[in-house]
Amino acid sequence: MRLRAAALRLDTWLTGALLLGSLALTSPGYADDAAGTDADAPDTDLPQWAGENIDPARQRVGNWVDNTSRSIDNFFSTQGSHEVDNESYIRVGQELDWMEGEGFNNDFNLRYRIDLPTAEERLRLIIESDPEESQGTLAEQGSGRLANDQRDRRTSTLGLGWLEKHDKRKRWNHHLGAGVRLHLPLDPYVRLTSKRLWRLNDGPWQLESNNRVSWFNNDGYSARTRWDVGRSLSKRRHLRFVTNVQWRETEDTLEYSETAELNHRLNDRSALRYSALAIGESASNPRMTDYYLQTRYRRDLHKGVLFADVIPELHFQRDTHYHPRWAMTLRIEMYFQKKRAEDYFD
Repeated sequence: MRLRAAALRLDTWLTGALLLGSLALTSPGYADDAAGTDADAPDTDLPQWAGENIDPARQRVGNWVDNTSRSIDNFFSTQGSHEVDNESYIRVGQELDWMEGEGFNNDFNLRYRIDLPTAEERLRLIIESDPEESQGTLAEQGSGRLANDQRDRRTSTLGLGWLEKHDKRKRWNHHLGAGVRLHLPLDPYVRLTSKRLWRLNDGPWQLESNNRVSWFNNDGYSARTRWDVGRSLSKRRHLRFVTNVQWRETEDTLEYSETAELNHRLNDRSALRYSALAIGESASNPRMTDYYLQTRYRRDLHKGVLFADVIPELHFQRDTHYHPRWAMTLRIEMYFQKKRAEDYFD
């Protein structure tokens, strides 16, 4: 019986890997890196009438977001706020999520960031909807199936950030921030972030470190570290190995995850990500809680402002005795900002 169960599990792993990988073979733009760059291809999948209705609305809202953030920035600043890049945006999305044995979940989400870059030379006022500390456990955030801002509806923050302008390839770059989370009662916070990037032995491999220590009045302390080593395999493919370690006072346990990830940019409007992940917890009694395979296909549907994601997964969770369970997420997002959101393939 054990041999049969082991054989069945191995067969399921192989079947899942083949099914998740098959998306690459059937996706538009699957070709060798020497293929064209879509220079002559259309920049939309929508019919003409749909584009004609979306473009004016997107432009009006995007200009409003940009003008509003720059006006606030100019109020606090003596510098030319209209002369610098501004990363403010509003993102709206609709998501359909399904997990075998749990059914469907349909959700609408809103995410925003108001960036005021010239308020001071190194002091930046930021209003955002989803601070990193609100994204839950590594098990909840690890797969990326759920949008980050779905973790906690009370996650909007208003804060000041002090930035060091060091090149992280040469020395550690620190960011100290403080502010409040905007719900009643108000939740003050302080956070320190440090980043560093190394090129290993002057070769193609790069190692990046991202570390954060935070304190929220309502949630207490948290600490997390992320180590990301990767290299380009070709003009369109990138390989990464990511280690995450996290501790939160509310959970009072050490969490960790390991990810092997292959990113493949199919063309100028489509990208694929293949991932194999393992998630565990506890330092005194370490145990793995979830293994899974994931493929994420992302498509620019319309001119760098409307995107769609298809994310199938195959999970082997401790809570279900590692029996395989399928999951699927379908997501559509629209970005409102003055410039096109051409680089939202992460």
